[in-house]
Amino acid sequence: MNNEESQEENPFMRTIHTFVLRQGRMTEGQKRDYETLSARWCIPFTKANLNYIDVFDNLNPVTIEIGFGMGKATAIIAEENPDKNYIGLEVHKPGVGKLLGEIRDKNLQNLYIIEHDALEVLDYMISDNSVNAFHIFFPDPWPKKKHHKRRLVQRPRTDLLAKKLAPGGYIYMATDWEPYADFAMEELLATPGIHNAYEGFAPHQEWRPETKFEAKGVNADRKIKELFFVKNND
Repeated sequence: MNNEESQEENPFMRTIHTFVLRQGRMTEGQKRDYETLSARWCIPFTKANLNYIDVFDNLNPVTIEIGFGMGKATAIIAEENPDKNYIGLEVHKPGVGKLLGEIRDKNLQNLYIIEHDALEVLDYMISDNSVNAFHIFFPDPWPKKKHHKRRLVQRPRTDLLAKKLAPGGYIYMATDWEPYADFAMEELLATPGIHNAYEGFAPHQEWRPETKFEAKGVNADRKIKELFFVKNND
């Protein structure tokens, strides 16, 4: 299936964005890091498959994080797992600038950024069966019913994630919004080619550092729900 056919069959994925591009204020440090480091650590969006070896110069497994926010957890995970490669997808410049500074400060060689709509990146740049894991930490829950169509974790978007996963790879999502967790569980259970690694919601994954959004949820007495789905090997 070529890209044009994919878009025609799933226009929902292209016409409805999962984000709103807010013009957040960048600090002077974030501006400086964005201007001086983006050429080194940001991969330009193109309508051509990305060759991981060209980027990382190795064959290590690749994890893609969708919407890394300010990137604190992203940088910690990459630092603690030098034998794995990471690509962070984000559209908000303050977060990109912040993570670029973390990459420099931690001297990370296994983390790159693509500053573009995640669904278009997956559709055009990521080969099928090539991703070891998708990390989705506290995505926008779009709580109003009229905005549910913007939620990232729903079909056919989850079909696209499953298509890009390598056999045995996983989709991991954490959220503090229980209605979204229940909604995402139903959508993932209905997604062909993947299965729940647990009986229901996943236990807390100790390897994931606490994020700013998680701390806010805990302070507001919201329960953190985690989902962990694995791609079938057949």
